[in-house]
Amino acid sequence: MTDRADKLLSADEAVSRLRSGMTLGIGGWGSRRKPMALVRALLRSEVTDLTVVSYGGPDVGMLAAAGRIRKLVTAFVTLDSIPLEPHYRAARERGAFELTEVDEAMFMWGLHAAANRLPFLPVRAGIGSDVMRVNPGLRTVTSPYEDQETFVAMPALRLDAALVHVNRADRLGNGQYLGPDPYFDDLFCEAADAAYVSCERVVDTAELTKAAAPQSLLVKRHTVTGVIEAPNGAHFTSCAPDYGRDEAFQKRYATTPWPEFAARFLAGDEQAYRSAVGEES
Repeated sequence: MTDRADKLLSADEAVSRLRSGMTLGIGGWGSRRKPMALVRALLRSEVTDLTVVSYGGPDVGMLAAAGRIRKLVTAFVTLDSIPLEPHYRAARERGAFELTEVDEAMFMWGLHAAANRLPFLPVRAGIGSDVMRVNPGLRTVTSPYEDQETFVAMPALRLDAALVHVNRADRLGNGQYLGPDPYFDDLFCEAADAAYVSCERVVDTAELTKAAAPQSLLVKRHTVTGVIEAPNGAHFTSCAPDYGRDEAFQKRYATTPWPEFAARFLAGDEQAYRSAVGEES
């Protein structure tokens, strides 16, 4: 696929390119701008045994509850207004997967290292904390200069594939965020061998900068493998300014036993999901 190619795919087509055992990065932050339409498509597939790398929210909760995660690399797993993601917590308490939990900044620098094809990057975050105790595999490095400062050597978080969601994109793979925070979706794409970007709306390239600054073009086409038009594709997480978090539905998700929730909302395709959500409103 060339850099100038039309990269439009359906969610199911994108997920069909994933394989069990992959390391999968998922963008967004907590319960904000998560690529939930792609996560739901993933749950409809047979892909499993994943290493998931995420600033976790309901993406992690659903995949953990469904038994698709072998290992999780994260800084947190939260629904924001509900501090600890309950389905993640239940799976973790069952010992359902291996966990690597690091500081938020360490996680970011791990993505930076991967994006720049470096084996690690030195970071101060983690020094003097229990991060080193609970992750005995982490190493430190000493500055070769006069300061001789010791840093954590944060290993690169290389990804086989990444899933992210943005407000707008064109067919070539340029992705635009219009909300207050880019999160680290660009780094997820740059750290991955293949990146799949869902968006609220696909527009012509010229439309991307008519009402927003060029700096809002967060995701660059050369890092993107596929583009998926998915209106309301972050639901029930927020996708500002297009829509806020659906707090009522998030509460329903958080308080419903997983088998019941999955049977009610995830048994069919995306249209069936939207219809089921509409019946709850």
